[in-house]
Amino acid sequence: QVQLVESGGGLVQAGGSLRLSCAASGSIFSINAMGWYRQAPGKQRELVARITNGGSTDYADSVKGRFTITMSRDNAKKMVYLQMNGLKPEDTAVYYCNADLSTRYSMIQTYWGQGTQVTVSS
Repeated sequence: QVQLVESGGGLVQAGGSLRLSCAASGSIFSINAMGWYRQAPGKQRELVARITNGGSTDYADSVKGRFTITMSRDNAKKMVYLQMNGLKPEDTAVYYCNADLSTRYSMIQTYWGQGTQVTVSS
């Protein structure tokens, strides 16, 4: 079994910062990529940022220059982080951690965390 557990969400004023963390655990063999998605009420889930095992990153246009995604280089930790600066009310959403990984028992699959709420007040 694979678990992705997010932390770091909360309530912040516009212009503030938050740092989200996601820990992957289980019988993980290798991680191809990890990322963050978000879903606001009444909207579809959308990609926020993604990072590959090689360090390549991809960001939604709406967060470029404000958010930074990083991945732990410690194989034992298997963590991904999202540093969010200059937060805006439109960033309010449930943020989900995502990972494309293989385990000792299965080929590459996509896994999701339970989500963490981020609320930005104006």
